[in-house]
Amino acid sequence: MVRTPIGPGTAATRQGTAEGVRMEGGNWKEMFQAACDGDRDLVEFHVRTGVDIDYAHPEFESTPLVACILAGQEDMALYLLDQGADPTLFSLFDGMTPIQAASAMAMPAVVARIQAELPRERNG
Repeated sequence: MVRTPIGPGTAATRQGTAEGVRMEGGNWKEMFQAACDGDRDLVEFHVRTGVDIDYAHPEFESTPLVACILAGQEDMALYLLDQGADPTLFSLFDGMTPIQAASAMAMPAVVARIQAELPRERNG
């Protein structure tokens, strides 16, 4: 599955991070794409500014967690889980939960992490 980049019209811009650019604005679509691309600095910025990591935008109908897993971004998936992403949230576009996506993408560390967070009755 290929996800289309958001493109140059996004609201947030980089104007000064560790490379001397400060990031302004914060929007979900940019964070979603950054998660799929593995851009940790940009995702961290959006998390700090309060972008909802569990939101599934009506245009996407996908969660950032499932999307980044399917994009092969294991470290990003673990980061989103560290930040409180819901490990049970179904992604309508992808037709799967995070654990189903991690299993399909052969990410045992993500599967184990999600299993550790699931309630006992769902885990056994």
